[in-house]
Amino acid sequence: MKILGIETSCDETAAAIVENGTKILSNVVASSAEMHAKTGGVIPEQAARQQVRSVLPVIETAFKEAGLSEKDIDLVAVTVGPGLIGSLLVGIETARTLSLLWGKPLIPVNHLVAHIYANWLTNEPEFPALELVVSGGHTDLVLMRGHGKIEWIGGTRDDAAGECFDKCARLLGLSYPGGPAISKAALEYKKTNGMQLFPRPMINDDNFDWSFSGLKTAVLREVKSNPTSLKLRRAELAAQVQEAITDVLVEKTLRAVKKFEPRSLLLAGGVAANLRLREKFQEEIARRKIKIDFRVPPPGLCTDNAAYIAAYAYFVHSPTGWQQLKANPELTIVGQI
Repeated sequence: MKILGIETSCDETAAAIVENGTKILSNVVASSAEMHAKTGGVIPEQAARQQVRSVLPVIETAFKEAGLSEKDIDLVAVTVGPGLIGSLLVGIETARTLSLLWGKPLIPVNHLVAHIYANWLTNEPEFPALELVVSGGHTDLVLMRGHGKIEWIGGTRDDAAGECFDKCARLLGLSYPGGPAISKAALEYKKTNGMQLFPRPMINDDNFDWSFSGLKTAVLREVKSNPTSLKLRRAELAAQVQEAITDVLVEKTLRAVKKFEPRSLLLAGGVAANLRLREKFQEEIARRKIKIDFRVPPPGLCTDNAAYIAAYAYFVHSPTGWQQLKANPELTIVGQI
């Protein structure tokens, strides 16, 4: 089965064709990150306008790279939420039109759950699986006992981890998006000891929730305490921020592994591309001698793309009529489409 996936939830415009949920035939992404870097973040109206310009060329390129035509496609899958309403509508209206013109079934996709399916594009993991979905707008821990069987375990109470990266990067005078900028700056700081400058909020609490707003406040105070030294300390502060965020993500996730005893541990979302986060999970799993199949997608499949949209549609497809397809910008990871 060949599925065309369309993703326009935020500032990336993406289309991909995936066969049987695991084989990528094409995966095309048009990013407007450079435009949003000039304003220090995504402006929804500008993002939607860029989606309009890019969506049809991206789909055409996906077909060209796969060497296929619309006659070869079995399903059309599209993100319906969560995301920016203007951006979502561009993808949804495009998918509705194509479904009607081509006579193909239409699959609504939960963008957050679909992030998890990037792990199926390499090698299928075993159930039950514990997943940490960590991105710019969301930080969720879920237990998956099968396709479509998801239980929410915990999540952020305020800022998401990716949002914290972005806001701290701005405080440090780094570019947008903040996650890659902090990761790059942190590489210049060579010390490995004394990495406790900033707090690890809720790390010892008896739950699986996170809170990153206090960390952001601590960074603001540190920067204001000696603004003239910021340029000299930027790499150090970036490393300290990265250590604080990754410490709490790893500690509380591995605590959940101990409690729920899943067969697989999966990372997903844009922040999963962070190399320090990956390293720390691997180090702690080895140090604690935890027997688990740890999976994290290649960095290019962690950030927004349409390949995992199509993969999700294959494993969890529930067709709907083009008339019923609607955007749901507030959709949660366990919400109903």
